[in-house]
Order: sequence, then structure tokens, then C-alpha cells
Amino acid sequence: MQTSFTETQLADPATARSNEILRSCVHCGFCTATCPTYMVLGDELDSPRGRIYLIKEMLESGRAPDARTVQHIDRCLGCLSCMTTCPSGVHYAHLLDHARDHIERNYRRRWDDRLLRWLLARLLPYPRRFRAALLGARIARPFRRALPDPRLRAMLEMAPPHLPRPSASDRPQVFAAQGPRRQRVALLIGCAQRALNTDINDATIRLLTRHGCEVVIPRNLGCCGALSLHMGRSDDGRALAAANIRALAAEITGEGLDAVVINTSGCGTTVKDYGHMFAGGPLEADAAQVAALARDVTEVMADLGLSDAAHAQPLRVAYHAACSLQHGQQIRAAPKDLLRAAGFEVVEPRDPHLCCGSAGTYNLLQPAIAGQLKSRKVATLEATAPQVICAGNLGCMVQIGSGTGVPVVHTVELLDWATGGPRPPSLAAP
Repeated sequence: MQTSFTETQLADPATARSNEILRSCVHCGFCTATCPTYMVLGDELDSPRGRIYLIKEMLESGRAPDARTVQHIDRCLGCLSCMTTCPSGVHYAHLLDHARDHIERNYRRRWDDRLLRWLLARLLPYPRRFRAALLGARIARPFRRALPDPRLRAMLEMAPPHLPRPSASDRPQVFAAQGPRRQRVALLIGCAQRALNTDINDATIRLLTRHGCEVVIPRNLGCCGALSLHMGRSDDGRALAAANIRALAAEITGEGLDAVVINTSGCGTTVKDYGHMFAGGPLEADAAQVAALARDVTEVMADLGLSDAAHAQPLRVAYHAACSLQHGQQIRAAPKDLLRAAGFEVVEPRDPHLCCGSAGTYNLLQPAIAGQLKSRKVATLEATAPQVICAGNLGCMVQIGSGTGVPVVHTVELLDWATGGPRPPSLAAP
């Protein structure tokens, strides 16, 4: 693709990077075949190729974004299925990040949209605030149908009927390895996950320590920044990411780390990109080091190998491949291989590459499209006749769980159970 940025525009590192990405696109259109929003809406401008044209025009013009461009960029899930499909290696993720940041800085949204995005940015990354908001949402939930804004209704519907107590495992501490220490790892404990589902971190710690890992919960760990970045709030996202980088760098320079373990794949995709996010700045070296150590929990367990994995029932498990895991991090085989090694019968739905509609804050900001994608995903999962559905990302679990009666658990909960841990709480007793 030809571009026409000026030398002044290309002096900006973000624009220079976008120029590289745009020039790598050859207009082939392969991406349209695997784009969930193009499948649902059938509009070329709601495909990666169409959005690339819109982003190019927006960035080259130097003008404030128009409403049409903003609408089509906002409709993008950021699932990155297009990156898996693209034969030319177009790094759509970095281009989308730049476009979202440009829109947020140069486009005046409606007051209600601005307010909603501000609320999400001030609540979701902070577990205590988010927990308080969820408690309030539970009270308001019976009245959700009276709300005029479908996005507010979606927020109330997301609130679970019961919230777990805060887990003591999420406090700064060190969990000793069982037996000889094989690795020393830090666990990224997340933000929304600490309010919505504390079983995931608890199971992760048990699984890792059982397999010889000393697990560190560093001080001052918080949100990885992904939720803010999804909304184009780059300054907020970078501030959150910087705090994590400093916290993890202190552990690296202290007793050292073999890995930064992440059990929410949406976070993993962001943390693994910290090197790009902070390139050219004072945190560049630390950010690159943290990114290099970042590993999904299934990557770590694939290297360690499961031991004594004969404690769980051999259930039929429908595995949902989170977009951030299969497209963002290109991790596909490890979770399924581990589940099979643990004695489970693993089945996959039709079109496993398609998004469930969660996509960070997408199901709150674009509930209609997200709802269609959820219905499709749930139908294909249920068609496999599973006894349980599992995924490696909390957002997917919440999204799918809101549309099915089949229990939905995290992959680590099943692996923990199989290697001697408790039966996942969300699975009914036999």
C-alpha cells in the first residue's frame, strides 16, 4: 500500500511505525474471511482491510477523525484474527492501537460516551472500586430494562449474582515450591479477575508450587494497562503498565525471576508488547526484560510437564481458544495438550478462530454485536455436548458463561484438579 505521510508526520515514532505497517498491506482481502465483525455486519469498512484504508486516510490527513471513521474503528474487536490470517505479516495490532489513541486525542465524543468510558477506565483496573461497583450493580440489576442505554444494561447484566471474598493469595508474598525449586516466577494477579473470580489465581498458585515453582506476588502489582488501551486511553494504560514494570523489575534485579506468569491471556498479549510500548523511553530496558519473561501459564506448564495427573474425572471438555491466546500470542496447542495429558476428553467448536465478543471492554461498549458473537460461540460450544467449557481468559469466561448453562472454568482449574487440587467450585459435585 502506498502512503503519503510528510517528513514532519514521520518524525513521530507512532506514525513512522504505522507507515511501515500500512506499506506492508497488499490489499489481498484474506483478512475479511476471518473477521468476526465483517461476518456479522457484511460491511467492507467493518473488515480489517476497510479499517486499514480508514486509518490511513485519518492519519495522513492530519484532520480530526470524522464520525464514520470512529464508528468503524470502535466496532473493531481487536481480536487479531486478521494477523493470524494475513500472508504479508501486517501488524494490525500496533496500527489499531495508534488509531484508537489518535481518536481519543482528537475526536470529541458525545457526553454520555465520554462519561461511560471514563467510568470504565476508573473502575475496571482497580479491584476495590470494581468490587464496589459490582455490588451496586447487583442492587440495580432488577431495573436494568428501564435503562435507555443498552450499554448500561450490558454493564448491569455483567454483574454476577454472587461475588467471591477477596483472596489472601493476592496479597504481596512468596509461596514456596513443593519439593526442589525448579523455577522462581512472579504471578501477574490481574485486576478485574481479583473481583470476579479468585479461584483462578488460587488454582494457578497451587498448580505452580506443586510442580516446583516458587511463586512471588510482588508489591505494587496492578492492572497491566490493557483495559485502558482498548479504549484508546494510552496515557492511563502506560501509567498502569509502568507501575507493573517497576514492580517486576525490582524482583528481577533482586532474587531474579525465571518467568512472569500470566493466567489471563488478554493481559499476556499486552505485557508481551511492553517492549514496543516503551521503546525509546527511560523504561525501555526494563519493559523489554519484563516482556521477554512474560509467559502464559500453559507455556510454563508445557515446559514443566504435568506430574501425577490422575485425580480428576475424565470429563468431556469443550476448549474455547481465547483470541488473545491463539491470535495475540500464537499459543494454540499447549492448553489442549495439557488438558489431554490430564485425562480430559478435549473437543473444539466449529470456527474456533472466531471471537466470543468479550474483547476487553467491547461487550460493554458494543453490546449488540458482542451479543450476536456470544450467541454464535455458545451455540457452537454446546453443539459439542460438553460437560464443561474451559478457557484461558476471564473475559471469555464471563461472556460465554452469561449465555450457557454449561459450567465454565479456567484451564488452570482443571489442571490443578487433575494434579491433586480441589474440584473446581463451579463444577457441581458428582
